[in-house]
Amino acid sequence: MQQKPARVRVLDAAHELMLTVGLARATTKEIARAAGCSEAALYKYFASKEELFIQVLHERLPRLTPLLRSLAAEPGHGTPEENLTEIARQAALFYEQSFPIAASLYAEIQLKRRHDQAMREMGSGPHMPIEELDAYLRAEQALGRIGAGADTFAAASLLLGACAQRAFAYDASPSGERPPVDDFAGRLARTLLAGIAGG
Repeated sequence: MQQKPARVRVLDAAHELMLTVGLARATTKEIARAAGCSEAALYKYFASKEELFIQVLHERLPRLTPLLRSLAAEPGHGTPEENLTEIARQAALFYEQSFPIAASLYAEIQLKRRHDQAMREMGSGPHMPIEELDAYLRAEQALGRIGAGADTFAAASLLLGACAQRAFAYDASPSGERPPVDDFAGRLARTLLAGIAGG
């Protein structure tokens, strides 16, 4: 069996280590060792640990950004409820999988600052899905499928905020279980649309 390309092995190893030991403790040396390559080889593909983290989010987690961009580029396909349900589903899964990786950022202020700066330089960051969902909702608003007076930025913030909350808010509940993602996404989309739909 042929070995995976080095870049793929590095991403796989980084994803696994970030999930198991957290971003703060996943060093480039450990990632390279787990990938079966040298640390110098890792830096051939990724300029920094921050860039590697961002690529793990983009390439190894549910594909929220491409979905949002495609819907904003071609509004009017599917119903707003179908689209928002799928967005909520993908967002809930994305946050569920990214939260364990990114949580350690908040424990080390300097690490978080470095990552925030790297994300700004790469044109990325946790604000991007809100802006992209806002763009989609504004495109639907222009077609008259979202109310003319609706605050699309607030609606985007509400939907994605609820999806992010689902990633950690239910661990301490009596059952210790998150609401099932499909039911959660549908209910969230319907409730949001009740407030912003045209009519």
